[in-house]
Amino acid sequence: MPQFLGDNAPPEVDGKDYRAVVAEWLASKENPAFAKNIANVVWSHFFGLGIVEPVDDFRVSNPPSNPELLDHLGKRLAADDFDIRNLIREICNSRTYQTATKRTEINRLDEREFSHQKIRRLRAEILLDCICQATNAEERLPGLPPGARAVQVADGTAAHYFLNTFGRSNRSTPCTCEVKTSPTLSQALHLLNGESTTGKIKEGNLIRSMLDQGQSPIEVAKSLYRRCLTRECTEAEIKTLKTNLADYKDPAEGLEDLFWAILNSNEFIFNH
Repeated sequence: MPQFLGDNAPPEVDGKDYRAVVAEWLASKENPAFAKNIANVVWSHFFGLGIVEPVDDFRVSNPPSNPELLDHLGKRLAADDFDIRNLIREICNSRTYQTATKRTEINRLDEREFSHQKIRRLRAEILLDCICQATNAEERLPGLPPGARAVQVADGTAAHYFLNTFGRSNRSTPCTCEVKTSPTLSQALHLLNGESTTGKIKEGNLIRSMLDQGQSPIEVAKSLYRRCLTRECTEAEIKTLKTNLADYKDPAEGLEDLFWAILNSNEFIFNH
C-alpha cells in the first residue's frame, strides 16, 4: 500500500482514485507545506520577493528568511479554508506592506527582511489596465468584449503586442518566474511612440472634455496628477506647469503632452 511522503500510515483509499486521494491530502489542513507554499506565492506577489526565494524552491537547504512569519501565514490561510482574499487583506493591511521604498542608513543593505518595499515595474496586464483607466480608453483584447480588462485574458499565448512586449507569462508552467518585469528598450520605445499612450490620450478625449466643462488648464493638470499618480501636485510642480503651459497657443496640446509625460514617468509605471 502506498504512503504519503513522511507519513507512516497508508492513506484511506476506500476504492477511490489514488490521484483524488493525493489531491485531498495535498490541500488538507493537516499538510502545512501546501498552505505555506501558497502563502509564500501570495506574499511574493505583493513584495516582489518571497519569504522563501525563489518561490518554487522549497527545500531544507533554502530556508525561509522569516520562518515564524511563513508559519503564521500558512496557518492563517488554512484556518480560512484557503480563502486567499483574507490573506491578501491581512498582508495589505500590514505595516510591512505599507513601508516606503526609500532606504535608511539602517536598512540600506537589507535585501531579505522586508524592512522596505522594492521598486517594481507593474506587471504587463496591470500596466495596460492602468493606462486604459487613466485615459478613459478601451483596449481591444483577444476573445473579450470591448471594455474588458487585460487581467481577464485567459489565454497566456493570445496575440497581443503590448502584453508580450511587457513580459506577461505564457502560463506554460506554474512557475511565477515566467513573468518578466525588468524594463527593456522595446518597452520604453512602445510607451514613448506607441498607440498605448498617445493613441489612448486622443481616444479617451479627457483633456478636451475637462476644458469644455470650464476647467482651467492648471485645474486639468492637477486632475491628471490625481488621476494617474493619486497625489496632488507640489508647489514646485505647479510653478513649472504654469510656465510650460504658457508656451502653448492651444492649452489642450500642452495638457496632452503633460498627460503623455505622466504616463511615461517612473512614478506611473513602477510600484514604489
